[in-house]
Amino acid sequence: MNLNDLPQALLQHPAPVRPVASPPDLLVEWAASDADVREAQSLRYQVFGLEMGARLGPQAAQGLDVDVFDAYCEHLLVRNAKDRQVIGTYRVLTPASAKRAGGYYTETEFDLTRLRALRPGLLEVGRSCVHPDHRQGGVILALWGALAEFMGANGFESMVGCASVGMRDGGHYAASLWLQLAAEHQAPIEHRVRARLPLPMHALRQDLRVEPPALLRGYLRCGAKLLSEPAWDPDFGVADFPLLLRAADMPSRFRRLALTGPHQTCR
Repeated sequence: MNLNDLPQALLQHPAPVRPVASPPDLLVEWAASDADVREAQSLRYQVFGLEMGARLGPQAAQGLDVDVFDAYCEHLLVRNAKDRQVIGTYRVLTPASAKRAGGYYTETEFDLTRLRALRPGLLEVGRSCVHPDHRQGGVILALWGALAEFMGANGFESMVGCASVGMRDGGHYAASLWLQLAAEHQAPIEHRVRARLPLPMHALRQDLRVEPPALLRGYLRCGAKLLSEPAWDPDFGVADFPLLLRAADMPSRFRRLALTGPHQTCR
């Protein structure tokens, strides 16, 4: 049976999840109710709305970050084991759900035509955030370990998503970062995409010596490739760097999870 024909409820969720590198004080699980999803949306509001100043949808008035893709996504949560507070989250859009949603969220910012051949096994991840009191590294590693398990359990071969870079300096940091990273980390030409609203590189400095933010640096260390120059997201006030991560390119500790059991697609 083709994975795209499976109902979403039949996707394999290793639960409870304690992936590689997950400390004992963290619980990693998939949202199983609307209440769970709202907890993720509340954390997203705190990080994107209050901390970053993003312009969010109408439900921001209720302290939630909600968009039309949420209803089609699987939501991954990291909880503090002591009080079960959600302190980290990712949302995951499968190929089957992307069809129902009319496409991937990433397609609102980039033309993904060149990824057409990958779509049957292409998982989208996004809306990643971690509570400011828990950004020492364990939370994001726990999320990545769970994503690798999910890929392996359901036979997904690739992940696509964006790493956001702040533009409070007007975009000079982001433009310099692109120029610095592109030569070594750009995807092969057959996988390169086009930004719908590109960062205006010609108007920005590109000669600054900069360090990638932690999330982008982590993606690149895991073998991800940059798919194009960044797009400008005016609502979030960031430059979005599109990334493709193939399971075969992951470090061994995650690859063992992502390449195990590719045919175990249902419970």
